[in-house]
Amino acid sequence: MTKTKSQERKFLFLQGPHGPFQYGLAKQIAKRGIPVHKICFNAGDVFFWRDQTTRSDFTGKIEDWPKHIETILKQGYTDIVIYGDNRPVHIVAIECAKRIGITVHFLEEGYLRPYWATYEREGINGDSYLGQVSIKQMRAELEGVNMQQPSAPVRWGDMRQHILLGAVYHWHVMFRNTDFPNYTAHRDNSVRSEFRLHFRKLINRIPHALKRRFATKKLVRSGVTYHLGILQLSHDASIRRYSKYSGMDAFMRECVEAFAKHAPKHHHLVFKAHPLEDERKPLAVVADDLAAEFNVEGRIHYIRGGKLAGILDFASSIVTINSTAAQQALWRGLPVKTLGQSVYTKREFTSNQELGAFFANQTKPDLAAYRDYRQYLLATSQVPGGFYSRVSRRRLLLQIVDLMLFEKNTYKILKETSAAPVQQSMLGNV
Repeated sequence: MTKTKSQERKFLFLQGPHGPFQYGLAKQIAKRGIPVHKICFNAGDVFFWRDQTTRSDFTGKIEDWPKHIETILKQGYTDIVIYGDNRPVHIVAIECAKRIGITVHFLEEGYLRPYWATYEREGINGDSYLGQVSIKQMRAELEGVNMQQPSAPVRWGDMRQHILLGAVYHWHVMFRNTDFPNYTAHRDNSVRSEFRLHFRKLINRIPHALKRRFATKKLVRSGVTYHLGILQLSHDASIRRYSKYSGMDAFMRECVEAFAKHAPKHHHLVFKAHPLEDERKPLAVVADDLAAEFNVEGRIHYIRGGKLAGILDFASSIVTINSTAAQQALWRGLPVKTLGQSVYTKREFTSNQELGAFFANQTKPDLAAYRDYRQYLLATSQVPGGFYSRVSRRRLLLQIVDLMLFEKNTYKILKETSAAPVQQSMLGNV
């Protein structure tokens, strides 16, 4: 297996995760003698990219972007690196890069969160290659691969840093963005509103944590049988592009209505908010209103963010749109129902029942199939580490640089050779 010659490569970076990870990644690539360049779209991008000689700023209007990025990409670039696939500037850049024949490197939060990050080239989330490959094919490709199956972590150690870096990023966009007069955030909220939400989330961490801990203990000690509805962020790309829902309130309504009509009368339904939920919509109020509307008061609960494990350990089933957190439930052997498109929606271990029938009597997942699926992810798209804390960034960089510099993507590597020796050889090159 050969690598592309360094002098023939040229990397372009667009927007990355909040914080210094992207710049650190670029520095590691540059150390291999490969030219790197960054396009900044706002003052937050500028703040976290420390080398002015390797960056340029896009200050035009969004309608000018398609022509601008095509002109840039034709200047000898062979690779483009993006985080997420739903930002308008990224959608255009991906289409242009693929048309020209430039390799697109997709970075995303881990499909097997909290410990891993995702790296793919074909696409991510609903556009991932994982949606095209069957469990039977995965098993065939895994034959002869000798990998230790890691246990499922339950702690995402980067959450505090994630919130803090997000607040820093939006502060710069809000107060130092005069050089980018045409910048428009990829989310519906204004930059000022985003900053307020991040800041409020940061200062309320302790009181919310105490309230959450009390509610969780009360629920678990009550001994009731409950189904767990895993909520996501309404503005997340996985919701916007890969589901029918406009927000969590619509998902909650569908769940409560089916639960009220079909679940046994002694069962309860618990909605667990995303750890980064900013309450731009008062979901606790939504839960109470739905309970009253469908006459299930006292059986509907809402718990703010925090760790999933404490609630998940005592749940009888899981309902979600397409949250990656559902994989922690699958690892535990719990029945899972998805209502959107996800990388883990496979007939072997996610339910194809109607939602009402699922609440009434859930089908169990095929644990052997899920463990093989999980093994396949660990041998291909999942890289140890994360984007936000210093330790997680260092761990992620140990492998991802060499993964990006190999000519073949990680799925082709597994098809053609044993994944374990490949990973060891890459670690030796860092």
